[in-house]
Amino acid sequence: MSYFVPKECVVKADNELSGYEPDASVLDRQGTDSKPTSKNQSIITMGSSVRLIVEVVSTNWRDDYGYKLVDYEALRIPEYWIADYLGLGDRRYIGNPKQPTFSVCQLVDGEYQVCQFRGNERVF
Repeated sequence: MSYFVPKECVVKADNELSGYEPDASVLDRQGTDSKPTSKNQSIITMGSSVRLIVEVVSTNWRDDYGYKLVDYEALRIPEYWIADYLGLGDRRYIGNPKQPTFSVCQLVDGEYQVCQFRGNERVF
């Protein structure tokens, strides 16, 4: 398998006007459907091109836990990681008491199954 990490890319459904610029992504070079918009950025419209997306939570945590999770799931992106290193997300997403949480969302039968890691827990 030939994977690479692009410097920048936008991930969006083909019929959508806007998309997301992930903090990090891993793409499958052979399945890449990118459409260059400049020499440094591509638009990815097929989830099968994306192996992994990583988002680092900031004050827009609602996007990471809500919109992006639903949209990445709809694009059938196999893995989505949410790094909430400051514990900013709502308690329904990271638990109570709020604390830094690393969420690994894996696509199983078309839906994300979420495993969360906190403190010294090792990510598998």
